[in-house]
Amino acid sequence: MRLSNDARLTITRLASEIRRREVSPVELAESLLERIDGLQASVNAFITVTRKLALVQAKAAETEIVRGNYRGVLHGIPVCLKDLFNVGGIRTTAGSRILRNFRPSGNAPVVDRLFGAGCVLLGKTNMHEFAFGATNINPHYGAVRNPWSLDRISGGSSGGSAAAVAAALALASLGTDTGGSIRIPAAACGCVGLKPSYGLVPLEGVIPLAPSLDHVGPIARSVADAAAMLSVIAGSDYSRRLRGEIRGTRIGIPRQYYFDRLHPEVRQAVLAAVSCLEDLGARVVDVDLGGMAETAELAGEITVAEALAYHWDWLRARAGDYGEDLRTRMRARLGMSAVAYVRYQERRRSYAARLMRALESCDILASPTLPMPSPKIQDTEVRFGRVREDLRLALLRLTRPANLAGLPAISLPCGFAKSGLPIGLQLMGRPYAEDLVLRVAYAYEHATPWHERFPPDPPTG
Repeated sequence: MRLSNDARLTITRLASEIRRREVSPVELAESLLERIDGLQASVNAFITVTRKLALVQAKAAETEIVRGNYRGVLHGIPVCLKDLFNVGGIRTTAGSRILRNFRPSGNAPVVDRLFGAGCVLLGKTNMHEFAFGATNINPHYGAVRNPWSLDRISGGSSGGSAAAVAAALALASLGTDTGGSIRIPAAACGCVGLKPSYGLVPLEGVIPLAPSLDHVGPIARSVADAAAMLSVIAGSDYSRRLRGEIRGTRIGIPRQYYFDRLHPEVRQAVLAAVSCLEDLGARVVDVDLGGMAETAELAGEITVAEALAYHWDWLRARAGDYGEDLRTRMRARLGMSAVAYVRYQERRRSYAARLMRALESCDILASPTLPMPSPKIQDTEVRFGRVREDLRLALLRLTRPANLAGLPAISLPCGFAKSGLPIGLQLMGRPYAEDLVLRVAYAYEHATPWHERFPPDPPTG
């Protein structure tokens, strides 16, 4: 079978066809592997392609389904994994030179859950080195390129996963999110990325960045597909609760922080999305979230401190194996004291409490995911009018607060800039309110056409 990159290529659509035996899991896997072969040189989404394993799993799924043993919506569905997730016998590099030959003996629990649901693994995706960045420009495996425009970043650190999903090289992926690393690439590449509540999905068997901020979640081609993935990895059925009413839901607009320093097309698209939710019956309220400017720096300091605990021995013995950017950032914090770290965590709790107070006056916080469309690969800063901002800080500015508070947050497309690049809408909810976050996202998605647009295939080679 030959696949075109359009809105029909979703888990929820293909699952019903697989169940009715109208689509063969083997042919589907083979077609996606063929697309990977053709587009890898252009997009660079993968570090390892697990061709042999994928075909074995696809054949097993097809046999089971023919015999009437259908496991559910993910049975026979080809997916990929950010290269932080342990898969027994398959190398897990974390996008690094240090782990380039690491082959774990077993699977991460979330991987076992996907395999138990019948997923087919196509490969491990390219990422920012050790998940420590937001551009996905990797010094060891090359930059992941945005399928919408190959001169643009995919966003990071789960950039290979988002690029693979956007380019129809896989139907979904698992990523990690410490400061926005699921939502940033989802927004940049025009797909759906969900960071669940902290602790909802197990982190065991996933190479850490900062354990108190790390989250595992899905990147997918639709909200329904993200819900299907979350249902399996979190062990609760989020799909059956998607289509509920959102009338009366209070949508909070935090204008003081989340709407500062925005590209005008981003501001326009997000406010239009909020108006759409209001037309669907939601109630829009302004929310006071002043004084949040420190959150990005605070999250950064906690991230570096916890990353140092993991990398300490390697930094001393194998510093030259790190990319220059990562090595420099960690070495600059080698003198951080335990007292400083504890105080950072104390301040973190005050900001988390501020977000929770904001969610007492509303049910969902709506904002941009990124303050601008995806920048060019060579960019190091971004301009908002006359103001210049470091690119990394700009990419992380609007996503980091949800990690500090452990809130569920989703990014989904809400329009396109004149350049043709996608724009992301971020929706945040109270802890463990994934049902409501997904329901509002689903209602918006199905009231607008953005989820029907995917990038044309870039040149093969």
